[in-house]
Amino acid sequence: MWPRSPHPPSPRPNRHSLSSHHRGARKMVGGASPPPVTISRVLDAWNEMIENENHSLRDRVGDLEKKVHEQNDEIMCLRSTLADVLRRLTVVESSSSKLAVGGGRVTPTKEDRGTVRLRHHHNSGGGEGGGARDVSKRASSYVPTRPASSTANIRRPNSGSLHNLSALRGVSAPQPHVTSFTRGREAQYNGEEGVVKLYLRGRPLNLYVPTPLRETYSPTGPSPAPPAKLKVEWVYGYRGRDCRNNVYQLPTGEIVYFVAAVVVLYNVEEQMQRHYLGHTDDIKCLAVHPNKLIIATGQTAGHDRRDARSWRLNPPTDPLSPEAEEWPHIRIWDSVSLHTLHVLGISDIERSVACLAFSKADGGGLLVAVDEAPDHNMSVWDWSRGERGYKLLETKCSADQVLAVDFSPIDRNTIITCGKNHISFWSYDSGMLAKRTGIFENRERPKYVTSISFTDTGNVISGDSNGNLLIWHRGGNTVDKMVRGAHEGPVFSILVQKDGTIITGGKDGNIVEWDRDLERTGNVTQVPEQYGAPRVVTSGRGSQLVVGTTRNCVLEGTFTFDMRPVMQGHTEELWGLTPHPSHHQFLTAGYDRTCYLWDTMAHTIVWSKDIGEPAQSAAFSNNGDIVVIGTTSGRWLVMDAETREMYSRHQDGNEPIQVLKFSPNGEYLAVGSRDNYIYMYQVTEGGRKYTRMGRCQGHSSFVTHLDWSADNQFLQSNSGDYELLYWNAGLCRQIVQTSQMRDVEWATSSCTLSFNTLGIWPEGADGTDVNTCTRANNNSVLVTGDDFGKVKVFSNPACFQKARCLEYGGHSSHVTAVTFIHDDSRLISTGGRDTAVMQWTVTSTPTSSSSQH
Repeated sequence: MWPRSPHPPSPRPNRHSLSSHHRGARKMVGGASPPPVTISRVLDAWNEMIENENHSLRDRVGDLEKKVHEQNDEIMCLRSTLADVLRRLTVVESSSSKLAVGGGRVTPTKEDRGTVRLRHHHNSGGGEGGGARDVSKRASSYVPTRPASSTANIRRPNSGSLHNLSALRGVSAPQPHVTSFTRGREAQYNGEEGVVKLYLRGRPLNLYVPTPLRETYSPTGPSPAPPAKLKVEWVYGYRGRDCRNNVYQLPTGEIVYFVAAVVVLYNVEEQMQRHYLGHTDDIKCLAVHPNKLIIATGQTAGHDRRDARSWRLNPPTDPLSPEAEEWPHIRIWDSVSLHTLHVLGISDIERSVACLAFSKADGGGLLVAVDEAPDHNMSVWDWSRGERGYKLLETKCSADQVLAVDFSPIDRNTIITCGKNHISFWSYDSGMLAKRTGIFENRERPKYVTSISFTDTGNVISGDSNGNLLIWHRGGNTVDKMVRGAHEGPVFSILVQKDGTIITGGKDGNIVEWDRDLERTGNVTQVPEQYGAPRVVTSGRGSQLVVGTTRNCVLEGTFTFDMRPVMQGHTEELWGLTPHPSHHQFLTAGYDRTCYLWDTMAHTIVWSKDIGEPAQSAAFSNNGDIVVIGTTSGRWLVMDAETREMYSRHQDGNEPIQVLKFSPNGEYLAVGSRDNYIYMYQVTEGGRKYTRMGRCQGHSSFVTHLDWSADNQFLQSNSGDYELLYWNAGLCRQIVQTSQMRDVEWATSSCTLSFNTLGIWPEGADGTDVNTCTRANNNSVLVTGDDFGKVKVFSNPACFQKARCLEYGGHSSHVTAVTFIHDDSRLISTGGRDTAVMQWTVTSTPTSSSSQH
C-alpha cells in the first residue's frame, strides 16, 4: 500500500466547473493558454514518487538486515554463553558428586575440572552400552566407550541448533575396566629352584622368585586389580610443524587445537584444559562448524592398520568397534559435552584425512574431506544423516599433495582446493562435481599454492610458495589481482576478518594486515624466531590474534603488543624425562636439542635451554641442584638446574647415552650407553664433579634400563636382546650367580625385564613392545608405556602372567618415558614422534571397587 500524501486531497471538480475554471484562468493571463496536462507527465511524477519510495524501502530493508546480523551475533554469543554455563555446571556437579561419595573438597580445583574417559582394549560390556548409567556422575573429558551392540547410542543433533539441556549435561563418568593379557607360550615355574621362565620371541629368560614367595608362587596366580587410576590433567605441546588450519578460538573463550591423538580445549584466562580423547592415532586436521559448537577431526590409520592394501577389504560393520578405531576416519563431536556424534569414512578414507571443511552458505549441512591416497580422493558428506553420515559423492582430487580445502561462504555449491602445482575450483550440482583448474595466464606459476580464504564479497584469495597473494574472480578461475612479494617465502595463512581486512602470515615470520583492496595498512608484527613461523593465524578475543607456529607453539598477541606463548612443545622426537626430587617439576629433553623444565602446578615452562645437540636421556641429582643430560653422540652434560650454567661435559663412546641413574645416596652415577657398556662414576662436590671408576662389560646388545639397589651396592640392567644382568657397582663386575640377587631390594623399578615386571608383557610381545616402566614412590603402582601409544597401570609387583591393568590412550606414537613426580600425585608420560607431554593425576582406587572387576 503506497503512503498517503501529507496534504489532504481537494474535492474532485466536475466537468462543468473544470471548464469554467479554465475559462477563468485564460481570462486571468490575458488570453494566454496554459501548458496541457499530459499522461506522460502524470506517469513521470508517479514514477518519481515510486522511485523515492523504493529508495526509502531499500534503506529500511538494509537497516533490518543489519539488525538481523547483529541479532545473529547476539544469538551466537548467548548460545556460547549457555554452552559455557553448561560446561561449568558439569564441573560443579562432578565435584559435588565426588564430595558426596568420598568427602572431597568443596571448592572444585583444576584436578576436578577434567575427567578422562578410559579407552580399553577389551570391552567387558561396561560403559554406555552396558549397565545403567549413574546420572549423578559427570565428566568434563570424554573418551567414547564402545557399546556392546552397534551404534545405537550415537547422538543425532540438529546441526543448526544447540542440543537440549539434558543431552548436553548427560555425560556419565564410566567405571574403569580392568584388562588382562596372556602370551602364546605360558611362563614355566620350577618350584625347586625358584625360577620362572619368561619367553619373549621364543627366547627364555630366567627370573628368580623372592624367597618369601617360592612356596606359594604360580605364574598364573590371581592378579590384583590396579590400586590407582589416571586422569589427563594437562597436555603440553601442539602440532604445527606439518599441519595447517588447526587452531581456532571458540566463543566460550577456549582455544581448540590438537597434538598426538588429543584435541585440547584450552581456556587461557582460567588456565584450564579439557580434552577430547576419541582418536587412536595422529590427528591431522580440524574443522569448526559455523555454529561454533560442533567440531570435526580426522586421523591417520591406527597402529594396526598400516597396510594400505587391506583397508577396503574387510571394513568393520560397527563404526565404534575397537577394529574401527584403527581405520583412518573422521569424528564429529560436541565441544561442550565432548560426546562423539558421528563417525565418518571408515573403509572409505585411505591412509589419512588431510584436510576438512564444513559448508557455510547452507549453515554447515555438508562436510568435505580430502584424504592422502595417491589420487587424494575428495568426498562430500551429509554428515548428520545417520550414525555414519552419508557420502554424497567421491572423486579423485589431484595426483599432487593437497594442502587445503574450503567451501565458499556465499556460493553454496562451490569448493576450492589447493596444493602442489594447483588451485582448483569445484562446482557441486545434482550429485556431480565439475572441476576447473586455476589459470595463471602470464603470471609466474608457483610450485605450491599454500593457503586459501574468501573475501567478504565471495572472491577467492590465495597465497603461494613465491610469497604472492592473488584474488580470483568469484565464480571463475582467472586472476583478478596479484600482489607480488607479500611475504619473503611461502604464505602459510590467510585470515579475512569481519570488517573485510585481511591478515596474512608467512614463513618469513611476519604477520601483515591488508585492507579489502590488498593494500598494506601499516600493521605488521614479527613472530620471534625461537617460536617458529606463523603456520596459522586466527581471530582471538577482541583484537587479539591467536597464532600456531611451525615450532609447535601457540601464541597470543596483537599488532600493538608482542606475541606471547600460551603453549610450547618439543618439535622432534622426545626421549629424555626426569622428575625433580622434591618439587612439582620435571624436565624433558629431545632431539630438537632443547631441554624444558616444566611446573606441574602452574602448567608452564620454568626455563628452556638449547644444549646444541640432540638429547636422549636426563636425570636430576638427588638434591635437585644438578641435572645431567645424555646426548645421541655419547656426550653427557652436567648443568645447574636453576641457573642453567654448564659445569662439565663428558664423553663415553660415540653411541647415544640411553639411560642415566644416580645411586640412592647420590654418590654414584651409572651411565648406560648404546655401545653395550655401563660407565660408573663417583660423584663429589654436590654433583659438580664426576670421577670415572670403570665400566661394566658383559651385555651383548645396547643397554636400555638400569636400577640401583636400595643399599647402593648393586645394579640390574636390561639390554636390547632381552638380557637381565646384575652388577657389583663398586667393582664394575658382573654377578654371575644371579640366584644370589633374588632377595635384593631395588630402589626403583625401571627395568622392564625382571620378576616384578613379568606381567606387563602383553600377548605376542616381542620384547620391544614395552619401552618404559616406572614404580610409584609408595611402591603400590607400576606404570608402563608401549609402542602402541598406551599408558598402562598395574598393581606392583606385576609378577603374574595374567596381570590386570588399566589402559589409557592419548599418545599417537610410542610412549618413550613415564615417571611419577616426587609425591606420586601425578604421572608424566612422553610420546616419541608425537612430541606430546601428558600430565596425569593419580587417584587411589578403593579396594571394594577393585574387587568388583
